[in-house]
Amino acid sequence: MATTTAVAADLAFEVRGLRKSYGKTAVLEGVDLRIPRGSVFALLGPNGAGKTTTVQILSTLISADGGSARVGGFSVADEPERVRGVIGVTGQFSAVDDLLSGAENLRLMARLRHIPRGDEAALIADLLREFDLAEAADRPASTYSGGMRRRLDLAMTLVGDPQIIFLDEPTTGLDPRSRNRMWDVVRELVARGVTILLTTQYLEEADQLADRIAVLDGGRIVAEGTPSELKRRVGDEQLRLRFDTASEASRARDALAAVVPGNLPAPDAEHTLHVPVAAGAGAIRNVLNTLAAAGLDPVEVSTAAPDLDDVFLALTGSAAVTTQEQS
Repeated sequence: MATTTAVAADLAFEVRGLRKSYGKTAVLEGVDLRIPRGSVFALLGPNGAGKTTTVQILSTLISADGGSARVGGFSVADEPERVRGVIGVTGQFSAVDDLLSGAENLRLMARLRHIPRGDEAALIADLLREFDLAEAADRPASTYSGGMRRRLDLAMTLVGDPQIIFLDEPTTGLDPRSRNRMWDVVRELVARGVTILLTTQYLEEADQLADRIAVLDGGRIVAEGTPSELKRRVGDEQLRLRFDTASEASRARDALAAVVPGNLPAPDAEHTLHVPVAAGAGAIRNVLNTLAAAGLDPVEVSTAAPDLDDVFLALTGSAAVTTQEQS
């Protein structure tokens, strides 16, 4: 028993058999998650996979129909107030009040979090400095750039010193420089022991930040592992074959089904097939010879190491990842 308790104490999230339905539509069908403290865990999947529903349950916004979930060591079903006391949520849409200054937004959040008045000024000053907002502290938030607003949003989430933070699309709409700055902020938080549950539509973001990734599809976890582990599931190398038409790409997929192990994902919107092949010229030659025998000639052939986009194509059949399902 002592060993079980010790293991549980190392977990920020312990989710078993989570289920949720809306009417006759099953949204989650037995989701299991074990997320260590002080890590970044990315929950990814195609539109409608159930990501938003999972986050809403774990952050106590809605109730599950079945299964169990503990967040920060507390039961989501039985101890929601205690769960709320250890989490912070930064949603896809900013909670910043444009009519208030940066400092006033933080002061409002400190009052909502019941921070003692004597500690308020020092906390606000620390957060403004940490998020490079000190010089803009007294400016209305309406004058902030997109990157500044997201940093202020995250700073507001940190009022109350949450152990666990839900980040939903933290860098949507940001330019590359602002996105990289947000990534640095996330890394700094994790270095301090904060646990991050991340949802994002940027696969590179998950690749850069996540210690582990779970791929959710059809209400179930279809794969979980480190970014490297998930890429290895796709294959050593990707042969990318682009065709002039969707019809040719489909015919190529049918022709290759007999020589390529596993289920080939459907061609993407650019009529490109992503074909996993073993390392070496022999496997590539075999694919090209098979296409030639079927009278098919791709207009472009390239090779690359698999990336997370290839993982999604292989595991979910979806080329793009979004986090705005209506469930």
